[in-house]
This record gives sequence, C-alpha cells and structure tokens, in this order.
Amino acid sequence: MRRNIITLVLLVISSIMYAQIADKPLFRDPVYDGAADPVVIWNKGEQKWFMFYTNRRANLEDVNGVDWVHKTPIGIAESTDGGATWKYRGTANITYGGDDYTYWAPDIIENNGTYHMYLTVVPGTFTDWKHPREIVHLTSYNLIDWDYQSSLSLASDKVIDAGIFKVNDNLWYLYYNNEKDRKSIYYAQSSDLRNWTDMGRVVADQSGEGPKVFYWHNKYFMIVDNWKGLGVYSSDDLRTWIRQDENILARGGSGVDDGTNGLHADVVINNDRAYIFYFTHPGRANGNSGDSYETRRSSIQVAELEYKDGIITCDRDKPVQICLK
Repeated sequence: MRRNIITLVLLVISSIMYAQIADKPLFRDPVYDGAADPVVIWNKGEQKWFMFYTNRRANLEDVNGVDWVHKTPIGIAESTDGGATWKYRGTANITYGGDDYTYWAPDIIENNGTYHMYLTVVPGTFTDWKHPREIVHLTSYNLIDWDYQSSLSLASDKVIDAGIFKVNDNLWYLYYNNEKDRKSIYYAQSSDLRNWTDMGRVVADQSGEGPKVFYWHNKYFMIVDNWKGLGVYSSDDLRTWIRQDENILARGGSGVDDGTNGLHADVVINNDRAYIFYFTHPGRANGNSGDSYETRRSSIQVAELEYKDGIITCDRDKPVQICLK
C-alpha cells in the first residue's frame, strides 16, 4: 500500500513538472484541413499518443452537395510530449470497402494486446445524407494496419458514431446514434468485443450524435453532440441517464479557431483529470453559414473539464496544462 501511494505521488509530481500548455488550435490536418471527430489512444508499441480523426475534404474544389464529407479517410496525428503538441502521421490502412467508401468517427480501445476499432462506414461517395451506414469492427496490432472482422447487427441500417465503454472484464457496452429514430442514442453489449446484442434506446430527450462515456468522480458520464454545445448526462448504471441543465462548449471562446460551439468530442481521464478533445468550424463564427472552404474547414481543440457539486463545466479559454501519462 505504501509503495502504491508513493508511486501515485511521483506520477502526480511528474505530471505537474513536465506539463506543457497545449497548442491552440491543437491540430489542423495538412492534407484536407478538415480534421473532425477525434479519439485519442496510447500506442504501446511506439510509446506515443495517437489521435485518430475523420479527415473531411474541406478544401475540395467543385463541391457537390455534401460529397466533401464523404470519401473521407481516417487521419492519424501523433504526440510525443503527452498531448500538448501534435503532428500529422498519415492515414489508417483500412482495407474494408471500395476506393469510394466513406469512413467516419472511429472509436478505438486496446484489450489484451489487440486494438479494436469500431468505425462508421458509408458504402460510397454521395452528395446527400440519404444513404445507409453501418458500424464495422476492425482489429490491429500496431494502430496503423486494420483488418476487418465483422459488420455489427444493430437497430437499423443507418447507424453512426460508436463509443465503447468497458463495464468490467467480461462486459462491454457500445453506444451509437440510430439515425432512423430521431438520432437517438442506443447501445449494444458484448462479452468478447466480437458478438454484440442490441439493447435498444437509452437517450432520446434530444437528438444528438457522437456519444462518449467515461467514469469520473465515482459516476458514469456521457457527452453527446447536440450541435449547440455538448450535452452532459450522468448515470449510476450506464442505462438510465440524467441530463444536466447546461451544455458545455455551447458558446465560442476567444482562442484561435475556437470561436464556435464545440463538436463531436473524446474525453481522456488521466491522473484523475479529464481532458476533452473536440473540433470546431472556425469559419462559421458570427452566424456565417455559407458554403466555402473557410466554413468547411475544421480544427481540433482541447480543454479541461471541471467537476463541482455533481455538475461538469468547461472553461475553454483557460490554458490547458497537459502531460498525459
């Protein structure tokens, strides 16, 4: 016990000593400038942090409808300083689907040396939102090369945005957006990460997407993108969710590229601190809704969550000292 306490103290001291102020914006994709839907995971083999993201084609010329958010690869950025700075690494090697397939919003976990990705796939490149989408299961040993395992049988043929949560050593929950039910949040469960049973709807008070579940301060929380900031729910059993009154990241901040509401986020709990990685559309500040490269481009940001009296808040203008361990 004494050794564990000493180790914890040393980790906290190390984190404080070596923490750096995170870049703002944290990351912009150098290829398409459309980084969105971030998820952050530790690469055990390379001993660095990886950030996966939907690589929207914001700088596409001759845009036709929403084809720029289709045929999107999954980009990878990497950090060697605990998440304060990131550089472009490339794209995930995903062999499932054709050359015109669309990949959106991965969530990734590691279990017993194998990485598991649950990825939204659209079977083609389209100019509207009317086409089927599925969530597929892929595995990897290096976070670069991904092998297809299966397509999940879920509540409909228009499902997106998987979010994985480990309940215990024998049970996993997968939360997702069922677009055919007013974009409500559903969930499925599995004992082996391969065979899934759909369990139905869990959040339906408001439409939303990108559910992210985490455990913090002895309670389960879910962040959902409502397109007017991020809704925050809490739960004691992972099935009954209570929404807090105020969304976080609903109002724009003063930092570079951070003047609009936060969108589709990941939350990393590290040394009992909670960091939220989200993206913005900087060109849409002040109500600008026209379609142009500037309104399509997106930037990834990071902020720290705060917890008091059962409520989660987020001051996006506060400099973020970060050193993920």
